Amino acid sequence: MATTLIFLGLLILLAHAFESLFARIRIPDVLLLIIIGILIGPVFGLMTPGDLGEVARVFSTLTLIFVLFDGGIGLSIDSLKKYWRGVVQVTLLSFIVCIAISWGICMMMGFEMREGLLLGAMLAGTGASVVIPFIRQMRVSEYTRIVLTMESALSAVLSIVVAMSLMDAYKLGNMMAGAMVGNILSAIIMASIIGMLFALVWGHLLIWLRRTKASMFLTPAFVFIVYGITELLGFSGAIAVLMFGIVMGNPDFFNFGFMKKWSHRDLEPLEEIEKTFFKELVFIFKTYFFVYIGISIPFTNGVALLYGAIITVALFVVRYLLLLVVGRNNGRNDRRIVSMMIPKGLSTALLASIPEQINQMAGHLVIPHAVMIKYVTYAVVFFSIVGTSLLVFLTRKSLMKTDGELTNEVKPEDVAMESFLGNDKEMSFIRRNTDEKS
Repeated sequence: MATTLIFLGLLILLAHAFESLFARIRIPDVLLLIIIGILIGPVFGLMTPGDLGEVARVFSTLTLIFVLFDGGIGLSIDSLKKYWRGVVQVTLLSFIVCIAISWGICMMMGFEMREGLLLGAMLAGTGASVVIPFIRQMRVSEYTRIVLTMESALSAVLSIVVAMSLMDAYKLGNMMAGAMVGNILSAIIMASIIGMLFALVWGHLLIWLRRTKASMFLTPAFVFIVYGITELLGFSGAIAVLMFGIVMGNPDFFNFGFMKKWSHRDLEPLEEIEKTFFKELVFIFKTYFFVYIGISIPFTNGVALLYGAIITVALFVVRYLLLLVVGRNNGRNDRRIVSMMIPKGLSTALLASIPEQINQMAGHLVIPHAVMIKYVTYAVVFFSIVGTSLLVFLTRKSLMKTDGELTNEVKPEDVAMESFLGNDKEMSFIRRNTDEKS
């Protein structure tokens, strides 16, 4: 037990050290965490995924809940309204292309179309924890910074919504195209309504609840309740939590007239210290989860590694070709940066673990090829982060800022938003929505 506690503490210390080292060595901290997991698992055999048993399933669910809520808080509706055209264009086209590529390669693997769609939905999101630190250090236009940052947030959300809805359709046992679309839409709408209603109530209760001791833990506890109740009602708890976070992160947008008549107050916004607390929780769970991914990467499964590598290369190539068309009005450097910024992150890895859990909980095969889907996805996460890091390293002289440029910038905690919005008025409504550990 003592050795385990020492190891867990060292991981958190190393994770913070890796973040600090990123500015110097320019290797994502999540890649270093995955490498630690690889050393623990496949290399030295100190631990296997099976050793964690039920803990892994509970841990994955908790991580998903915190990531979704934090992601919802970080989505600025005002910034989406302002920059929606470029963001939607890149996000949706990349999403569709990713699903198409994954579906085609899954056909080669002998999967059915629905497994290909599910795998594609899982892989369609980009990892903000990798993308944002990289673009802070690159010579890129403000518009491109905005698009890449918002894409990393929106694509993860879209990936979760579509993948979870597809898995819900699996559980309902109706995978006909029309019925599946209907199930997806109903799941999204009902879960969103539930999440919004809970957020409206909670936003009006916060002013009184904050008078109690240890009130910092009240919102996380209520998020668990929202997830559990929504699941008990037969809808997607993940989507409800996401919507709950969006409302809590954009209270001004959801101050409906009928609520003011009832409570005579506006929605109580989350305080900065509460947002920081959630980001610290996400950071801790992210640290352990990426180590778990490293432990779980199937180096003994050559087929999963091969198809993971093929999918990764295909995604990079098609992304580059796509940017030649939709980004032809942008500069050459901007196109190169956008084309290489497709690393997969925490949301992708979390989604990969859920199909196997669904089968285990049901006691029978609900989602075919669940284990292979997980292994291929983990391989793509690993290869895509390595690929992005390698491409950035190879083009560092022309694309990366010099150490002098980085030193002369605003203090580190402000770089995230100030570097891609050089306007104080524009910054005022989205400064709060990005953090170094988003």
